[in-house]
Amino acid sequence: MMRVGFVQFNPAFGQVSKNLQTIHRLVSSVKADLLVLPELCLSGYNFVSKDEVRQLSETSEGPSIKALKLLSKKTGTILVAGFAEQAGNKIFNSSILIRPSGKTDIYRKTHLFWNEKKWFAPGDTGFKVFRAGQVKIGMMICYDWFFPEAARSLALNGAQIICHPANLVLPYCPRSMPVRALENKVFTITANRTGREKRGRQELRFIGQSIMAGPDQSILAKASGKEQAVMVVDIDPKVADNKRVTPLNHLFRDRCPEYYL
Repeated sequence: MMRVGFVQFNPAFGQVSKNLQTIHRLVSSVKADLLVLPELCLSGYNFVSKDEVRQLSETSEGPSIKALKLLSKKTGTILVAGFAEQAGNKIFNSSILIRPSGKTDIYRKTHLFWNEKKWFAPGDTGFKVFRAGQVKIGMMICYDWFFPEAARSLALNGAQIICHPANLVLPYCPRSMPVRALENKVFTITANRTGREKRGRQELRFIGQSIMAGPDQSILAKASGKEQAVMVVDIDPKVADNKRVTPLNHLFRDRCPEYYL
């Protein structure tokens, strides 16, 4: 068994130290084996220039990531967190998997949403699956959910849990993630943010409603649209290894990719 959950909060734009303090307080408030944090949870989301993005980005060995590593080690919790990743002359909308041992892995967002196309380079990692302890974890970020191929690729690569940092502004995802979980027979953890960000002429309202779903389409936990929340449930990740639909049907063996575009 494993205790997994999400952390939903309202990151303050550009206030990295304040956001780290909030994350530290919320993560430390529960006992969990795995917690997922929102997309771009260190910097905030609603950028207005490339210079601003670069100023708020850091490498995967940057000071904020080091702080999250210390938090993971202190609490014994695997963390998945979204951040603006500086890699050479490119900046990616990335998610980092941090183990208590300090080892990390990176996923870079494949499907960029709206103004993200102005600020970030398209992800180049593909949908890889990583082992953390005894569990196999895949990552996707926000708008990636809209493409069934993303979750399916992770499931085909062996993911038991799909960790999904998000900054959702459209209403569809919380209703759809249980379907992603069912059609791939995996656990999904969507960690969304709350609040509003008004920057320049654009104001965004984030819908909250972070959600965890099981391989049978069950909703394991769901947050409200506005409140800060940390929710944790007990799961058996090995349940996701059973891809049987009926005694004669197997989710992956029944696929007919030769007929798919």
